[in-house]
Amino acid sequence: MTTATKTFTATIGVEVKGETWSCVEIPESVDFFGTGKTVRVDAQVDDVVLENVGAMVTGTGGHMVSLNAKVRKTLGKDIGDQVQVTVTPR
Repeated sequence: MTTATKTFTATIGVEVKGETWSCVEIPESVDFFGTGKTVRVDAQVDDVVLENVGAMVTGTGGHMVSLNAKVRKTLGKDIGDQVQVTVTPR
């Protein structure tokens, strides 16, 4: 069985309820995951691997993965910077 992956370039920062969160939005995520609910994923953001993290709903019909301060520091990036992302559903 082949596990589907999705690779894309994203800008860090997703607007949620009038605030910008340090997340990356997954394009066409509902079609990719087959649901509009939170799902567990493995993600790679540039060279940083995030295992078994939640792809949360954005509130506007998509999903996003949060990048905490430690991850952003490791990346050397912050809100407004672009990253290469690969997500794989668990």
